Amino acid sequence: MWPLVTRSAVNTVRCCALRAMSSYSSLLLSRPSPTVTHVELNRPDKRNAMNRAFWSEMVSCFTEISDDPECRVVLVSGAGKIFTAGIDLMDMASDVLQPEGDDTARISWNIRKIISKYQETFSVIEKCPKPVIVAVHGACVGGGVDLITACDIRLCTQDAWFQVKEVDIGLAADVGTLQRLPKVIGSRSLVNELALTARKMYADEARDCGLVSRLFVNKEAMMAAALEMAGQIAARSPVAVQGTKVNLVYSRDHSVQEGLNYMTAWNMSMLQTQDVMKSAQASMEKKGPESITFSKL
Repeated sequence: MWPLVTRSAVNTVRCCALRAMSSYSSLLLSRPSPTVTHVELNRPDKRNAMNRAFWSEMVSCFTEISDDPECRVVLVSGAGKIFTAGIDLMDMASDVLQPEGDDTARISWNIRKIISKYQETFSVIEKCPKPVIVAVHGACVGGGVDLITACDIRLCTQDAWFQVKEVDIGLAADVGTLQRLPKVIGSRSLVNELALTARKMYADEARDCGLVSRLFVNKEAMMAAALEMAGQIAARSPVAVQGTKVNLVYSRDHSVQEGLNYMTAWNMSMLQTQDVMKSAQASMEKKGPESITFSKL
């Protein structure tokens, strides 16, 4: 069992910089354990609003995490009083309100490039083969919903609330919420209501509809549980864990038969690993996966 992590331990973790990535201005990265990477939205004085740096730094961060053989699980959280207030309008408005171009076609082409770039900020989380746990406290607004719907496991505190805010600022959400939220919640009516009214969804409703899987009394309890969960996942074979994530994402977007065919092609190579024999042997000896030393992937 992974040990619970106290507030002091979490603070200690923040001092453990993750190589050059600690130089990010909007993110703080650390290693609470050798196989778990903690990505913290780190603009607490701006309510973790997503500024220009954030949109590029998330891509760089998760691209490197994807290729990091030491990392097996990722935890995402927000520093300060809330998870995120969403897009930093003051910093980002010029990209869309003052696009470059000599005519409508060229302006539109450049806006398309900008939107595609912003979409990749959250798609890169989904493409990352390492499972991503997100821990939400306080507000999760606009782009925050785009972010968490790209994650694999969502947890929140009892004071958390969620808001698809975009219609309130004159646009349709365009970086993932309208595409992923219907597949997360499953109720088209509820998704339509949230997206069209911009009303707040509070923690109890978020759990009841499946947006989050667990609630916690406060951030400290949530972070302890999130790190424990990350440790449990990291203790398993990285071949099994990462293969599971890749196939879950693929199957979500394809028919059952297509998913089965993909799984067959996947496991005809991935079954040729010592991890299966090691795991079976540990099980027969009534030992947990944490007793096994798995090779890096």
